[in-house]
Amino acid sequence: MTHTEMDITAELVRELLRDQHPDLADHPLRLGARGWDNQLWRLGDDLAVRLPWATESADALLRKEHAWLPALAPRLPLPVPVPQRLSEPSERFPRPWIVTTWLQGEPADRAPATRAEEAADTLAAFLTALHRPAPTGAPAGRYRGGPLAEYAEGFAAQLASATELGLLPDPDAVLAVWEDAAAAPAWAGPALWLHADLHPANVLTADGTFCGVIDFGDLCAGDPACDLAAAWLLLPDGAADRFHAAYQPTPDAATLRRARGYAVLKALACILIGDAGDHGRPGGKPTWGPPGHASLRRLIATAGG
Repeated sequence: MTHTEMDITAELVRELLRDQHPDLADHPLRLGARGWDNQLWRLGDDLAVRLPWATESADALLRKEHAWLPALAPRLPLPVPVPQRLSEPSERFPRPWIVTTWLQGEPADRAPATRAEEAADTLAAFLTALHRPAPTGAPAGRYRGGPLAEYAEGFAAQLASATELGLLPDPDAVLAVWEDAAAAPAWAGPALWLHADLHPANVLTADGTFCGVIDFGDLCAGDPACDLAAAWLLLPDGAADRFHAAYQPTPDAATLRRARGYAVLKALACILIGDAGDHGRPGGKPTWGPPGHASLRRLIATAGG
């Protein structure tokens, strides 16, 4: 993705609201988060403004959320940010942006789930509800939700980088998990709705369990194994089996093997982004490293299980 960071200030956001949504322009406004693609500004108690700022692809992702998420949200058992208004490019800001609902909670990279059983059941219920056959015309994945063979080159590059940086105690064990996953039979069912980006910063927690899911920019149709990888990335030690038992329909062995491969990809990405944050490199987030390392440890410990 090409990064094209824009200077977004509270004054600019306020002006944009006055131009296109004057009824909201006087609500209290403060910065909520700077993500990979978008900035999030909290608007009053219940709303937020999401504006693309750092990647060229962010425009299309916001439009996709606005088009599809309002219809999906009512059937989901966890709160998700529902787009309320789509705002078009203007002279002040040459990109689309949205007003969406604001969710309470702390990102799981900062406040991990600690109540294992409740968290496993909650995550399973959410993905059971989300994973329904997607309609014709549903968006395809942005390098998500397809056959693992499509990600072999990316995995090799991530593994090499993490190994060269000395971030992996046992690179061969990581490779073994990946090779087993890549050898699993491909998904033969219908393309299902996927969140496709369930890393710890995109899931919210409160009181030790999950209370919301955010950032549906990668919403797409594909292999449910992509999302089932979250069991190793988000849950406390020992909770994956309960999650798999609660998720319906019960995933078969091949799906779980592929899910482990997706989890390895996510874990390596988290580890590399975390290391970049530890050393002050652009795009780094120090809080991403610990969940990535924990995920790899769980995957290796249960290899062949």
